[in-house]
Amino acid sequence: MRRLVVTITVTIFLLLAVAVIGKVPNAQAETLVLKARWLFDGTHSSLESPGLIVVDGNRIVAVGPGSEIPPGARTIDLGDATLCPGFIDAHTHLTHERTDDWKGDELDQFKKLVPQQALEASLLTKKTLHAGFTTCRDLGANDLVDVALRNAINAGVIEGPRMLVAIHAIGATGGHCDPTAGYRPDIYGNAMEDEGVADGPDAVRRAVRLNDKFGADVIKTCATGGVLSLTDAVDTPQLTQAELDALVDEAHALGKKTAAHAHGAEGAKRAIRAGIDSIEHGTFLDDEALKLMKQKGTVLIPTLMAHQGLKEMMAGNVKMPAAVRAKAEAASAALSATMKRAIEIGVTIGLGTDAGVYPHGRNPEEFAQLVSHGLSPIAALMAGTSVDARLLGWSDRIGALEAGKLADIVAVPGDPTADIRATERVFFVMKDGVIYRNDSR
Repeated sequence: MRRLVVTITVTIFLLLAVAVIGKVPNAQAETLVLKARWLFDGTHSSLESPGLIVVDGNRIVAVGPGSEIPPGARTIDLGDATLCPGFIDAHTHLTHERTDDWKGDELDQFKKLVPQQALEASLLTKKTLHAGFTTCRDLGANDLVDVALRNAINAGVIEGPRMLVAIHAIGATGGHCDPTAGYRPDIYGNAMEDEGVADGPDAVRRAVRLNDKFGADVIKTCATGGVLSLTDAVDTPQLTQAELDALVDEAHALGKKTAAHAHGAEGAKRAIRAGIDSIEHGTFLDDEALKLMKQKGTVLIPTLMAHQGLKEMMAGNVKMPAAVRAKAEAASAALSATMKRAIEIGVTIGLGTDAGVYPHGRNPEEFAQLVSHGLSPIAALMAGTSVDARLLGWSDRIGALEAGKLADIVAVPGDPTADIRATERVFFVMKDGVIYRNDSR
């Protein structure tokens, strides 16, 4: 009941906010033709030139220079640019933004009312959409704020990317997904069920069912310790094989994809054997884990921008617990070698940033991070479009510029295969047939 009341309250506040700031625009009533010098369709290993897309309502109806232009269609010529599918971020936390004050950040949940958290998060969703990300997988939030954001975006009352939400990540008592670890027990009270803490296969199944009950699109778990948690080692396993088997089995039976936070190799291998759909972070994966991922088709989401954000925090002398700093330094030191071996072995790599560890809106920097760690520019672009679409189970509607798919289209200046940082200069954003940004005018 508490969750339902929170969701209703948050949604009402978001609706009130929209009444003040204005409504989100509707899909274009007219047929539009988008032109640019190049086009990246999300699936092929080279750009097409010239780029041309015909959009009718919220759907792409034709792609390519030979497309038939309907009479009366309005043309938008974006010039020396590349048309791309709307970008996808497979690992975000859109309800949260880390501050420069570690202690203040951790205490925000006690200082801010839930509706205030939702209103502030609605600004983060808009920032993310305007950066070119039309779809995000959100992997953990408190008080159902993520559900309220998703629903408000889907209803067209606030601006933001299409969201798949996880609600609470599921983990073991005292582990990375236990937000009460390291704090006085009386501060949180008995938050075990509400916070996704579960021990034993049956309890894990119940936690999956609770998340499904309250609107989760994806089930996330913590298979190992984490960098930012206060009481655990970053690479230790935190769930048994039986617990992970139960989690994945229950989630898949409910039609939900699964994601495992996993830095260490042993915890990751347990998750991979269980059939997890993606490994998040994967910092200390060994060759056995990587080969198992290749064999089972498990996607690696390396969240390189999270490491960049932590580096910037440490360089800026942001106060953080000594244990957290030590874990962050160890993770950053291991990252390059793990990425190199993952690419050599042929693991499928998607794009996810862990937005919230770094300031929101910088999501496109992950493309350059992927390239600097060994992916080709085309592979990096695919990671943030068609690869992520397959991971989310939505390749029938997003991730590629093809007739029949949703009109999620972004434009970047020049040729991103020659300069991957062009992705950081998105100047045109269309989601679901609605133009949210057009700086070419």
